Amino acid sequence: MLLKRKSGLLVLLAAALAASPSAPVAAGPEHLSITWSTSCDQVSADCGTLSLPVDWTHPSAARFDLSLVRVKAADQSRRIGVLMVNPGGPGDSGVDFALRASTYFSPEVLARFDIVGFDPRGVKRTSPITCSKDLLAARPSTFPANQVEFDRVAAYNQQLRADCRSLSGPVFDHADTLSVVQDVDALRRALGERRITYFGHSYGSLIGEQYAERYGDHLRAMVISATMDHSLGTEDFLVSEAITAEDSFTQFTTWCSGTPSCALHDHDTTSTWNDLLARADRGEVSEPTAKILANTVKLLKNPQWTELAAYLRDLTEQPPTPTVPTDPPNIGVLQAVFCQDWQIRPADQAELARLTALERQAAPHMHRATAHDPAVGCIGLPPATNPQHHLHITKAPPILILNSAHDPVTPYSWPTNVHQQSADTTVLLTYDGWGHQVYNRNTCTRTTTDTYLLTLTTPTPALHCPAVPPPA
Repeated sequence: MLLKRKSGLLVLLAAALAASPSAPVAAGPEHLSITWSTSCDQVSADCGTLSLPVDWTHPSAARFDLSLVRVKAADQSRRIGVLMVNPGGPGDSGVDFALRASTYFSPEVLARFDIVGFDPRGVKRTSPITCSKDLLAARPSTFPANQVEFDRVAAYNQQLRADCRSLSGPVFDHADTLSVVQDVDALRRALGERRITYFGHSYGSLIGEQYAERYGDHLRAMVISATMDHSLGTEDFLVSEAITAEDSFTQFTTWCSGTPSCALHDHDTTSTWNDLLARADRGEVSEPTAKILANTVKLLKNPQWTELAAYLRDLTEQPPTPTVPTDPPNIGVLQAVFCQDWQIRPADQAELARLTALERQAAPHMHRATAHDPAVGCIGLPPATNPQHHLHITKAPPILILNSAHDPVTPYSWPTNVHQQSADTTVLLTYDGWGHQVYNRNTCTRTTTDTYLLTLTTPTPALHCPAVPPPA
């Protein structure tokens, strides 16, 4: 009887460990070998592929080739090790980011580190998520007006998922961030590195956070920028994103009213904006409302306020022209990654309408969260395989978090929450300015980050770097 009771306890303990974020993961095959190529997009870089399991719980089953690139340290005699990079997305290419590392990182970082980038599973060169263009173009409105239209959205999402799975192969079902994290550690082993340094931006920060949870003792250092907070529920996630988009827009209009060179300086920028979107809704502008909002966020991210003002002026003054057809965005990537990482599934039209109203209330001018469309794209899909949880890091070295005070995409509340969840292992640096990137904003942000990367010296807790106004 005692033996049976112990056996039952062991089963329960095993189940609890399996559900824990810090539970061990399958190590996979240990005979990892990178196939290096003599042909690369850049002469000074080494390109390669690494064969890995599609499903890390079944490492002997189907495989895929992870595409990667290595730009060797310029000064091999002083080489520190590998700096693995990911630019986010989800869906952005780490290979491309590494190939242009010379335009991003400082000369000293380039001299001391091998910069290694990879295209995560499902992205560009690595078993890309592929979907039928005609089906992508047939996406219904992400603002359904009633339950019938809501059901149509759910049916479309299910149809698109089936289409993308068929065209993309088994990687589609295993493109979540936890699978990518295991790929990162396999790449570390294949490179022969005991520890790596990691730099992850935006969605790449989520890879970093979950790598630190699982493999913290395999890290030398880590910088995460424009940081994701994977602990948020649906409402907090969408509303906080709407708030930060509105904040960045307000920062722009304030700048424009006080800057004579702004193309809208002689106008009431807010009124001009409201009128422009109203006309776009009626089809009286050459671009639809959704595209105007997307382009505005893109220009706020850099930030390029001068260009944004000129863009809005031109839309306001130019007569409507036929919209040039373009390929629809590949939202299948978001289904494969975002929808497996986030349990965001409004149950019905009433719940979605409530969330949409909260977004609009939080962002009366920007109207929505930037993740509104991806979130609606998850309606009707199976539950997330890597759902939200509070960050739990136990074995990692100090991690440097970078974030702007006014980021149009990742709210400042997110890195603040992440820091609070991992106060013993993270240090938060705040850039008191604008935009989605932080590292290259000014001497303070760059030097502080470089000092940490090169010497492991963390900055003063709660350090703030001064804002540098965008060029007028």
